[in-house]
Amino acid sequence: MTDKTPKAAGRKSISATLKPRELMTDRPALANAWTAQIITLFPQAFPGVLGESLTGKALQDGLWQLQTYDLRQYGIGKHRNVDDTPTGGGAGMVLRADVLEQAIIAARASARGAVPLIYLSPRGRRFDQAMARDWARADGVTLLCGRFEGVDERVLQHFDIAEVSLGDFVMTGGEIAAQAMIDATIRLLPGVLGNAESAVEESFGAGLLEHPQYTKPAEWQGHPVPEVLLSGNHAKIADWRRAQAERITKDRRPDLWAAYEAAASKD
Repeated sequence: MTDKTPKAAGRKSISATLKPRELMTDRPALANAWTAQIITLFPQAFPGVLGESLTGKALQDGLWQLQTYDLRQYGIGKHRNVDDTPTGGGAGMVLRADVLEQAIIAARASARGAVPLIYLSPRGRRFDQAMARDWARADGVTLLCGRFEGVDERVLQHFDIAEVSLGDFVMTGGEIAAQAMIDATIRLLPGVLGNAESAVEESFGAGLLEHPQYTKPAEWQGHPVPEVLLSGNHAKIADWRRAQAERITKDRRPDLWAAYEAAASKD
């Protein structure tokens, strides 16, 4: 095994510790697990929050696996340089095409099945629930995390890499965005959520924002739980929740409401 071997995570016990969690040990890839491949300058940032709660348990149980590719290991020269100044002048540094090429080739060589290749970029298509569902139906995803002023454009063109954005803002790198997108995708995989209906009823599941949620006590600080939710009439409860979801979506997200109405008119 060389120092360029990807680090993989999955099916390892998780325990409380003050030290960074060590889930990135070398291990054979799981044959049928959904795989997240991350090309990054900061492999130590993973699994991060993905190693906690439901996603962490699913990682431990082998429902998905994580492979990181350290860009520095593919760097040039004694200092393993990964970037250089922008051609034509300008501020900042740009990740080199030849360095990125080697990391991408390594990731693609170990990818199995349908695995989209994505560059996390503020100029890309905005990530949404529909994209998360598409990724969950695939065999995994390969995410290229940029840094500095971005990556050499020729790499995106040569490998036909799709660009995806977490939102209309700029971050220092793609690692946090990658974790957010992976989290949104993993929870859609079979067996990850304890109640499969949760993924259907939550925000964006049916094109609407989620209805309000309540729990015990039945009255708190003078605020009672809506009476219909205590009625035991499941049909009325479903109608109330649908009406609330429609009201909230119409008020807060006119764009989603317009799309919902357009889809309903076609049915």
